[in-house]
Amino acid sequence: MIGAIVESLRPRQWTKNLLLFAGLIFSKSVFQGPLLLKASAGFVLFCLLSGTEYIINDLMDLEQDRNHPVKSKRPLASGRLKMSWAVGAVVVLAVGGLFGSFLLSRGFGWIAAAYFVLMLGYTLVLKHIVIVDVIVIAVGFVLRAVAGAAVVDVSISSWLLVCTTFLALFLGLCKRRHEMILLGENAVGHRKILGDYSPYLLDQMVSVVTASTVMAYTLYTTAAGTVEKFGTRNLIFTLPFVLYGIFRYLYLVHQKKMGGSPEQILLKDRPMIVNIMLYLLTAGIILYG
Repeated sequence: MIGAIVESLRPRQWTKNLLLFAGLIFSKSVFQGPLLLKASAGFVLFCLLSGTEYIINDLMDLEQDRNHPVKSKRPLASGRLKMSWAVGAVVVLAVGGLFGSFLLSRGFGWIAAAYFVLMLGYTLVLKHIVIVDVIVIAVGFVLRAVAGAAVVDVSISSWLLVCTTFLALFLGLCKRRHEMILLGENAVGHRKILGDYSPYLLDQMVSVVTASTVMAYTLYTTAAGTVEKFGTRNLIFTLPFVLYGIFRYLYLVHQKKMGGSPEQILLKDRPMIVNIMLYLLTAGIILYG
């Protein structure tokens, strides 16, 4: 049963919480031990809180998940995890995660609480409202970035928040498109909100946020504030990796019918993994070299 609870926390999804380290990296504080420990603790706490939200989501969507070709294999939908154990895990992890967040930092605690409430609202109501559903997901990513900056007490560039928003919208819209293609005529039966979308509409929206993401990142790397902060104009040389990453993701969504689980692409697609490592290496040399 414990193993089923851990699986329900969806450890693969925790890669999204790596965004908490953005503030640490772009403030050039990675090698400051105490700050690295605080950021790592914040990462663990957000993993607990986001995992708790996944269990709540599985409890709310239990019947729909049982009719889904993939989600029916989840512990709750398959019956491997009892509802009583799931509810108990939600209470313990939510209370523990929020208490630990405030203990780590008051500012971080309030942001973590806002994230938890927002995601709870998404699970209960907001995911059933067209367009609002993907915007809420994007806000969740922004709160991760803000929390990462708050826990180490550094400022975060507004450009970085804009880039995070557009990238999160890109991933969320691609996921919606994948769900529609995968489920076909049964899409509305699984999630009613999918009836308000169409592949054409989603493709148009993806095109907008794709261009916006690239433009925002380009402006961020060349902005006077960025150049002054890092003392270099060379951050623009990381742009090719951003372009490749976005194009590769679109290729996987359209040609390989992937995109339902962004974390699987980040963990399993070798070209994407190599590209991310090269981006981090290049950015590291530029910022710290």
